[in-house]
Amino acid sequence: MKLVSRYAAVAAVAASLVTASAAQAHGIWFAQRAKQLAMIYGVGTDDLDMVKRLPKVKSIQGYDAEWAPVAATLQPAGLIPIVNSEAPVAAVSAVLDNGVWSKDKAGDWHQMGRDQMADAIVSERTIKYAVHLVGLSERPEGFKGTLDAKVPIMADQRLQIIPVDGQIPGDMGKPLRIKVLYDGKPVKGVQIKTDFVNDPDQKPLETDANGMVTFPLSNQGLNVIGATYVGPSDQPKIYEKIEHFATLSFVLPHLPE
Repeated sequence: MKLVSRYAAVAAVAASLVTASAAQAHGIWFAQRAKQLAMIYGVGTDDLDMVKRLPKVKSIQGYDAEWAPVAATLQPAGLIPIVNSEAPVAAVSAVLDNGVWSKDKAGDWHQMGRDQMADAIVSERTIKYAVHLVGLSERPEGFKGTLDAKVPIMADQRLQIIPVDGQIPGDMGKPLRIKVLYDGKPVKGVQIKTDFVNDPDQKPLETDANGMVTFPLSNQGLNVIGATYVGPSDQPKIYEKIEHFATLSFVLPHLPE
């Protein structure tokens, strides 16, 4: 009985860790909704109420084709916010600080720190980042199989996914090589989900010592790549870790109708 109990205890701890990871696995990304660019909050196809989370958005920024800043805002439209900008944008980025959450012994999450819940199983702060490349959805004249995606390092994106060599294949199944940066530097061991919307439960890949990983593109349409990096706490009495989650999203162009 003692041996069985020990195995049961180990299994329970493992299950709680999986649940803890899954519970905070939501991210933000951008996608077209009725031909307008919207900010989405969720995981997989779970498209949750982003409008009520707008107070948590710390920055929203548009960029033109030369990566010069273009002022942008989020305008509520039902349960989703639409990107409004002063001029057409070639890219947009955002940061959402989801705050501090603790999980109790019953498996429920509460928006409070360990200072308020001393017996919490886990306490963490979660921050979400997103970069969307707008101008890739049409095949340019003289298309040769790759699309220009020279993404610069952005000061507000502490965790950021960048296409290596500034190129993205124009066809699904072709290999894409990315680099993940934390505070502007490559980081090893970042967990990568190559198709965060359509396959959120996939076994993640991990970045190498240079912060890089290569994988085939999943969709001839919207691609949302997710990256998770767990960093140390800056307030250990309140939470023991900070989970950074970043997405890079873009649409591969389809053949002309």
